[in-house]
Amino acid sequence: MASYAVRKSINLAPTVRALPNGIPSAPRLNLAARTPSDGHGHGHGAAGPRADVPTRFTGTFTSPSVGLVSKTFTSSPTTHLHQRLIHTSVAAKDAPQVPDFTPYSPKDESTSRAMSYFMVGSLGVLSASVAQSTITGFLETMAASADVLALAKTEVQLANIPEGKNVIIKWRGKPVFIRHRTPEEIEEARSVNLKALRDPQRDEDRVKKPEWLVMLGVCTHLGCVPIGESGDYGGWFCPCHGSHYDISGRARKGPAPLNLEIPPYDFNEAEGKLVVG
Repeated sequence: MASYAVRKSINLAPTVRALPNGIPSAPRLNLAARTPSDGHGHGHGAAGPRADVPTRFTGTFTSPSVGLVSKTFTSSPTTHLHQRLIHTSVAAKDAPQVPDFTPYSPKDESTSRAMSYFMVGSLGVLSASVAQSTITGFLETMAASADVLALAKTEVQLANIPEGKNVIIKWRGKPVFIRHRTPEEIEEARSVNLKALRDPQRDEDRVKKPEWLVMLGVCTHLGCVPIGESGDYGGWFCPCHGSHYDISGRARKGPAPLNLEIPPYDFNEAEGKLVVG
């Protein structure tokens, strides 16, 4: 019958204390101590398993004449090594080299909260200002340039247009007819029966001053440019498809469905100019 020898080991932690400068000290720890061994080398006299003592295995066999009767096997228990490290990071109370942050701690909690609110509010205002500046700059890049704005309005000196004559100017890429009408032409335009017109419209509704007729020179049929002082009604004639307009620019004959369009314009009385746009 096999028998096993069990050995117990007890590890006593050394007493460690910290010096005033923070360095740990272990004067009672003898790192050179070794376990004693017995005379026959089985290690029974040792105080306990040590990392510096190799594990020893012993065994005896009894073999009488009748054969193998018993077997005895003894081994040291498994040794677990626990490494102990001595370092200088032990916190020392009232150590001179440790800084004191007590003066930096807030003495009044309400004051600290008010400062936090102030910082958050200032950051919000600054962020809003940066966002507004960025959006404004982006929208300015999408605005019309100076040359485009210059074409938005066109000025014409009225004194340079004699009575009974036409002037063609360019506004936003389109021709504009300006007619300085005579009193006879004004009377003729206002005496037309509105029931005979394809697009009924009074002459008074198409002009701001009776002697000045301003309209776009684009045929309302397919966008051609009519010829002035032509046609069956003494106004404008489109040779492309035969549309006729009277002295007020109203469609009287041909495929044109509508009268010639009136652009936005105004008079600059102080300088004697016509401003289109």
